[in-house]
Amino acid sequence: MARLFFPAAALVSLFVSGCARVPEMTLDEISRWREENRNSLVERTVSRPKEKSGFAPGRPGGVWRTTMMSDPKSFNIIIAETDGDTSAFIDPLYDSLIGYDVITQSWYARAASFSVSVDSDAGTMDVTYTLRDDLWWSFYGSGEKVKITSDDVVFWYDEILCAEDIGSSRYNSQFMEMDDGSFERISIEKIDDRSFVFHIPRIFSEPLLLTNMSFGPAFIYKKAKDEGGAKGVKALFNIGCDPRTIPSMGRYFIAEYIPGQRLVYERNPDYWERDSNGVSVAYPQTRVVRIVGDANTEMMMFRNGELESFVPSPEKVGGLVDGAQNAFDFYGNATGARDGYTVFNSEGALSASFWSFNENPVNKDKPFYRWFCKKEFRQAMSCLLNRDRIISQTYRGLASPKLTFFSEATAFFDKDAVLDYTYDVDRARNLLASCGFSLGDDGILRDEQGVKVEFDLSIQSTGTVVSDIAQIIADECRKAGVTVNVRQVDFQSLIGQLMSKYDWQSVIIGFSGGYFPTQGSNVWLSSGNLHLWNPLQKTPATKWEARVDELFRKASCTVDKDEAFPLWSEYQRIFLEECPLIYLVRPRSFFALQNRWDMENVTFDNVHGAELSHVFIAQ
Repeated sequence: MARLFFPAAALVSLFVSGCARVPEMTLDEISRWREENRNSLVERTVSRPKEKSGFAPGRPGGVWRTTMMSDPKSFNIIIAETDGDTSAFIDPLYDSLIGYDVITQSWYARAASFSVSVDSDAGTMDVTYTLRDDLWWSFYGSGEKVKITSDDVVFWYDEILCAEDIGSSRYNSQFMEMDDGSFERISIEKIDDRSFVFHIPRIFSEPLLLTNMSFGPAFIYKKAKDEGGAKGVKALFNIGCDPRTIPSMGRYFIAEYIPGQRLVYERNPDYWERDSNGVSVAYPQTRVVRIVGDANTEMMMFRNGELESFVPSPEKVGGLVDGAQNAFDFYGNATGARDGYTVFNSEGALSASFWSFNENPVNKDKPFYRWFCKKEFRQAMSCLLNRDRIISQTYRGLASPKLTFFSEATAFFDKDAVLDYTYDVDRARNLLASCGFSLGDDGILRDEQGVKVEFDLSIQSTGTVVSDIAQIIADECRKAGVTVNVRQVDFQSLIGQLMSKYDWQSVIIGFSGGYFPTQGSNVWLSSGNLHLWNPLQKTPATKWEARVDELFRKASCTVDKDEAFPLWSEYQRIFLEECPLIYLVRPRSFFALQNRWDMENVTFDNVHGAELSHVFIAQ
């Protein structure tokens, strides 16, 4: 399952706002910018990637202070499935059945242990889970605790995730296509109070990924569903509720929420995970999340020691690095610094935002629909995407082009599957001419019906980095006679356009990344609810989407990785050829942490991000 994210949420403000034209740079200037900024800044930061599993024991205590740009939309775990901001607020209250270690490339037990059995004769699989015996739904400020049992998981799977009217993004993933084209459901069966089994109707390459899940408290959600149906479920734990009534099985409780000001979390003493000294993890006693709404305020607060960590936008990296007192040198050797803060760096992020085009037939009477449905048009737009200019002017040279489909962390990443349609204005013009467009003497591109080629590019209204990127796109498109109107849209309206109204034209957005290609079943399959450009297709709308569906299902059920690789390779190449979405760039990441925290368990890289799950206060 993938979630939507908006670049503006992570790539915070830059130096140009609104709809001002972004000045162009020459190729020599671009090259010079890139090298000068990369060398001077990166070498004054700390490279500390995660290289081993496990953590040193820590000590409880301290207050972890952080910020969010806006208030949560809900405290409901179902709403969080497709809203990354909501997920960030409630993730500390939940846990998954199992976890995945990228270093060892193996699964490990979290809330449950597991076993997999295969019936080769029947062509089926079973995944059996056994819950820990120390799992509780606990309430903040109360001695009330409710034992977590198999009933919680079975109810969540059968009555929440697999209820069509609730609309979970995991609904479609419960069905597997069989060899004869029919679909059979992955079922769940309770064994006893702690154990349950998923029955998978055919052999699947990643059965643990297929069945792993987080879940909510059955005793609360069942009552809401019985009394109010799907609406009752979705209304539960809305933004107006008392957050202390939300039970937690995770590391923290929500102790307080004051809209527009802050959320306060308190450590959950009943959380199951403990270190080698028997101390419950996580270590900070309190987490305070302030709602600030302004990235400039964040920077000031961090420099003043009022925040524990900070992720700088490109133009803030230089100033942040200048003020650092790094606890390590570039090679990871301790410097002994105890005051101030340390700045870490990592290679370009694995996930990347992209530019996509609405091919939904609900818009079939609109001119943009017939343009966007032409492969050559989308390829031409890819040829008008000047990534070098975006990197130099928006990221100060601290990024790299995103020209592949899978990330390098994916086992089936094909390094030879690279986008062919890179920046080339002449090629863009030729592609447009090949599919019926003509460039007039007035410099305006028109289609075969004489209609001026003009469409909207929607972006989230709160981010200026994505605004600058959009303005560069619009500026480059003018070179081919295409008019792109940048539209800043508030978050909720944009979600509505993408997920229900389908009345958008083009958009810059992103999906959360993953380590397995099968994690994107709700995105890349034509039937998926997040198949952004044309979701929820009853049958594939195009031959290429039909082939993608076929490859996805075949590769997903191929256990031998050597046999699966060519299937996933073709899959990647189809997307890079068809260009339903065009990836932008991979920014180099920087992360700063106050030196008052012990750094022994802290790492930062482009696979794990900032590893802070076992951070503790320094002595």
